[in-house]
Amino acid sequence: MTDAAEARTESSALIAEEVLGFQRNMTRRGIIFSFTGYISEGILKALGDALRQKIRLESTDTKTVNRVFSVFVEQVQNVIRYSAERIEHDAEPPVELSSGMITVGSENGRFFVICGNVIGRKDADTLAVRLRELAGMDSDELRRFYKEKLREPPDEGSKGGSIGLIEIARRASEPIQFDFQHLSDAQSYFVLKAYI
Repeated sequence: MTDAAEARTESSALIAEEVLGFQRNMTRRGIIFSFTGYISEGILKALGDALRQKIRLESTDTKTVNRVFSVFVEQVQNVIRYSAERIEHDAEPPVELSSGMITVGSENGRFFVICGNVIGRKDADTLAVRLRELAGMDSDELRRFYKEKLREPPDEGSKGGSIGLIEIARRASEPIQFDFQHLSDAQSYFVLKAYI
């Protein structure tokens, strides 16, 4: 075997070790589903179908399954609608892809859904105010606020996100968690976590 072939073989062994370690780490953290990359409505449907089946196997409580699935869909739709990392093409049919990460896991007998994606810095400031407000509401306040928002016209520039965030907060078993990482003057990385 040549030196180059030996190096490739050793490199391949390291790849398997690295990927197996990554997978085991995810399993230790309770991750049952994770996707990172570009996503569209079509991909959401396929991933959602697989996730719903997996959660049904993990939980016999239909209410919990439906809540996890609903939060997952809302989180992915927020990535699709608001990610600053987008690909749009006027092909036939048109192509629209948004980049982000979505993870579903189980921890201490509860499911959690986390999403992360790059958003505009101005959007981050507005979003932080809205999320702090939602995190401070109890279930009755969230229900009333949801009904109020349904009667109002959508916020300017909204693609449905304000209702989606309220829906996530309503279905969560505790106040939603969120954070932002400053990337540049124009962009921030946004993370939202909900326990169900």
